[in-house]
Amino acid sequence: MTAPGPLPAADDPLLDFAPYLHKRPRRNSITPDKQRDFIAMLAATGIVARAAMHIGVSLEALYKLRQQPGAEGFAAAWEAAVDRGVDRIEAAAMDRAIKGVPYEHVLANGDIVVHGAKHNENLVMFFLKNRRPEKYSQHLRPGNAVYERIRAEVLTDLMQQAERNRGALVDLISAEVDALRAREGQEREA
Repeated sequence: MTAPGPLPAADDPLLDFAPYLHKRPRRNSITPDKQRDFIAMLAATGIVARAAMHIGVSLEALYKLRQQPGAEGFAAAWEAAVDRGVDRIEAAAMDRAIKGVPYEHVLANGDIVVHGAKHNENLVMFFLKNRRPEKYSQHLRPGNAVYERIRAEVLTDLMQQAERNRGALVDLISAEVDALRAREGQEREA
C-alpha cells in the first residue's frame, strides 16, 4: 500500500467547493467542515473508507450525501480527490517500475547478504503499453490516438477508392444499359 500523501493546504482549490448544506442539520449531520476534512483525507490517501473513518462517518452516509440534490460540489470534489489519490498511486508504481523494490537476502551459510532491487517486468510493460501504446500495445482501441489516426487514413483511402471506382461503375452501368437498348431494338425489328 502506498503511504498517505500530505493533506491539501487550507487554500487548495480542491477544498474550495460548495458543500452540501443540510436543511435541518442534526447532531450527526455531515457538516461542511467534515465534508472538507473528508475530501482532504481522500486526496491524501485515495481510499474512501480511510477518509470516512478519519471523519467518523459511515460509507453509506457519505455515498448517500453524494447523491443528494445540492451536493454536486461535494461529488465533484470527491472525484477530484480520488483522481489525486490515483495520481499518487501511479507515481509510486512508476517509481517502483523504474527503481525496483529493494531486497536483502542472506544465503544459506548465514554470512553473505545479497542486496539489490527486484524489478517487476509486468509493471514496466503495463506502463509502456498504456503510455506508449503506439509502440507497445497489442490491442489498439477506439479513442487511442494511433487507432484514430489509422482509422482516418483507412477511411480516406476508401473514400478515394470509391470516388475512383465511381467513374468506372458509371461506365459499366452505361455499357449494360446500352447493350439492353440494343437488344430491345433488335427484338423490335425482328
